[in-house]
Amino acid sequence: MISIFIVFPIYAGIILLIMNKLTDSLCIQKEIPEDRQAKVFKTINILVTILLISSYVEILFTH
Repeated sequence: MISIFIVFPIYAGIILLIMNKLTDSLCIQKEIPEDRQAKVFKTINILVTILLISSYVEILFTH
């Protein structure tokens, strides 16, 4: 059980880094203006964080 406290935050950090890289590629490909990019990054980061937190809670309560 203690390993979930170590492994999952590392996993979540890697997922957030990958999603930010993909979001950057999306912004470049779709030529999204600089002033809108911040909103795109913020929205995607919030949604991914909610997904990661819900996954963490589900793992925590099912074991």
